[in-house]
Order: sequence, then C-alpha cells, then structure tokens
Amino acid sequence: MDSRSTVARAQRLRQLHAEHQPLVLPTVWDAWSARTAAAAGFPALTVGSHPLADSRGAADQEGQTFEEVLAAVRPIVAAVDVPVSVDLEAGYGQTPADLVAGLVAVGGVGLNVEDTVHSEGGRVRDTREHADYVAGLRAAADDAGVPVWINGRTDLFLHAADPAAVLDEAVERLRALEQAGADSVYPVRIQDDDALLTAVTGAVSVPVNSTAHPVKHDLERFRRLGVGRVTYGPLLQLALTDAMTDMLGAWAPPAP
Repeated sequence: MDSRSTVARAQRLRQLHAEHQPLVLPTVWDAWSARTAAAAGFPALTVGSHPLADSRGAADQEGQTFEEVLAAVRPIVAAVDVPVSVDLEAGYGQTPADLVAGLVAVGGVGLNVEDTVHSEGGRVRDTREHADYVAGLRAAADDAGVPVWINGRTDLFLHAADPAAVLDEAVERLRALEQAGADSVYPVRIQDDDALLTAVTGAVSVPVNSTAHPVKHDLERFRRLGVGRVTYGPLLQLALTDAMTDMLGAWAPPAP
C-alpha cells in the first residue's frame, strides 16, 4: 500500500470515530474474517492479538515476534478497503518509533497498546512510563506524517481483586494517556459494570473503548453509558467457535 492510501485510511478512521457513537470495530484475525466483517457493512476493523495468535497456533501475550505479527497483518490489510487498527500488545520490546514504522509499513492505521509488559514477566508499567510510551508513539506517528489512531489500554481493572478499588488510579492513568496523545482509552474487563463504565467515560474527553460480546451484549447500553468505541477482543472468535461446535456436533462421531 502506498503512503497516500495509508494516510487516507488513517484520516478515514479518525473521521469514523467522530461520526459514530460508539464506533464498532469488529475484531478480526485473518483475511477471511476481515472480508466477512467488511462485507457486512462495517467501515473499519481491528486485528486482535488473542484471536490472531489462536489462528496461527501461537500464544497470546506476545507469543509472537513483532515481525511475525506484521507478516500476519499485511494480508489482512490488503484484503479490505477499510481502515485497520492492530492490537500491538505492549509493543513487543520495540521503541515507539520502530513500532509505528512497522505498523505503517504494512498499512495499519491504528494501534492498541497496553501496560502489561508480557516480555518482562507480566509487569505493569506505572502511569508515567505508560504515558511516556504513548507520547513516543504520538511523536513517531506525527514524524511519519500518518495520523495513526492510538488506543491506550490499561489492565489495572483486569489485575485487581476488587476493580472498584482501583478506579481512582485507573482514571489517573487514563487521563495521563489522554494528555500524552492517546486518541481513545481502553480500560479492560469492566464491560459488564455500569458504574465503572460510567465513571470512566465521565472522567476523560476522548472515546472510551469497551470490549463486547457480539451476541450477549447490548449496543444501546454501551451508547447510553457513553462508550465511544467497541471492540470484541477474542469474543467474536469465541462466539464463532461456539456456533461452529454446535453445527458440527450433529454429525460428529460418537466418542469411543
């Protein structure tokens, strides 16, 4: 993909976030799933690290190298005419400049970056470190001349025994990510908690991303709670696994 096409897709992704409340980005993992979602009418997609890893027989949580991820993402981007964002976990040990350069080289125009550093024993970056990494991504995208959409993720709720107890810390971190240049923020594992979602969406001025299940959740509820962006994480792939298991079950041979 040439640089002008990449810039145009990045600009389109930014426009879509402004037009849709929330913007639903189906999480895909290969060319087939990307084409299927685009044909269903979705104007942008995201590649999830977990389903991508599962589709390739690899482990999630940076079980693939950055180069392997880019090689898998390139044909996905090429298969569709819509903007594609990519979950890049904690950055695969790359500098922000190298992470953005690799993403843009394969035509990706958005990224998700989290604060759990799997390559370093699963430690969690502190607020300043994570914000600094996001600021580096913003600067690198600006230098590249591509308005890459940055979705800054925090796993504080995910790691907490009592998610409500870390609300203040999580809000501080999300605000720091916004100030560092994140275009949206992503507090994972609170998609079923109305109170926490409301608190978070009211605390920042950029769109808040929520994970959703394509069958079990209600899009209107997310809209009512102020969620600005919805992705599926591994849940679309898991829902399809359930459907496929049901379809195959009737003709499956009996257990020995």
